[in-house]
Amino acid sequence: MPELPDVTIYIERIAAKLLGATLERARVLHPFLLRTALPPLAAVEGKRLQGVERLGKRVVLALDGELFLVLHLMIAGRLRWLPSDAKPPGRSALALFEFDRGTLVVTETGAKRRASLHLVAGRGALAALDAGGIDVFGSDLAAFAQALARENHTVKRALTNPRLFSGIGNAYSDEILHRARLSPLALTRSLGAEQVARLHAATRAVLAEWTDRLRARAGDWPDKVTAFQPGMAVHGRYGEPCPDCGAPVQRIVHADNETNYCARCQTAGKVLADRALSRLLKASWPRDIDDLS
Repeated sequence: MPELPDVTIYIERIAAKLLGATLERARVLHPFLLRTALPPLAAVEGKRLQGVERLGKRVVLALDGELFLVLHLMIAGRLRWLPSDAKPPGRSALALFEFDRGTLVVTETGAKRRASLHLVAGRGALAALDAGGIDVFGSDLAAFAQALARENHTVKRALTNPRLFSGIGNAYSDEILHRARLSPLALTRSLGAEQVARLHAATRAVLAEWTDRLRARAGDWPDKVTAFQPGMAVHGRYGEPCPDCGAPVQRIVHADNETNYCARCQTAGKVLADRALSRLLKASWPRDIDDLS
């Protein structure tokens, strides 16, 4: 799923290409994508793009007359840029926004259709789509600590909760927790002041660093948006050596999500129980990272 760094690059590239451009035609190719009926989609045609904004993990196209197209790409949704004379992609295309300078295409791979598009009128309606999580770059340590302690959940769950923190998902939460040297299963209200400060610093540093990296890689347009980036410390690297200590990266699998962590760097050597696998292995489940060697 595109997270804060990915969405930021999309916003920058869209703004560079289309700010001030006129949206001549908006076409939704799969009706499930559009989740609102009023205003009608035809209302955006002929309007100029006044700005491009981020709302959590969503891309917001701000048009004349306080009309806002709000795109949530979910897991497999992506944005493509096409010159005016280029042929749009086939089955993966969900929507085409044809500007006088080129076409912005919403695509989604796979059988499941999860991406969404809302068209809303007015800042009040746009604000109603905001889950309320704080922007870590616009919040100090005190605000971060307050948000973190609002509910007593695992720190992994807290970081990825859009009602608490804006724009952080599965991939970058793994990287943040590795940088902060914290267990993904640590409870938020059990963290000491030094741990919270470390987490705050790690959150800002990881998101800023990856935004810079992706910006440098994107070139004219970010064509390869993925949760599994070369150079990540732990996310998507199960079984590979931790770049800091060399221990094999571990994982916890739950539903469609996988949490990756380094037992030596983050959990004092303890291998965290994976619900399905640890129940299957029972007494044979390794308790310590050294038991795996």
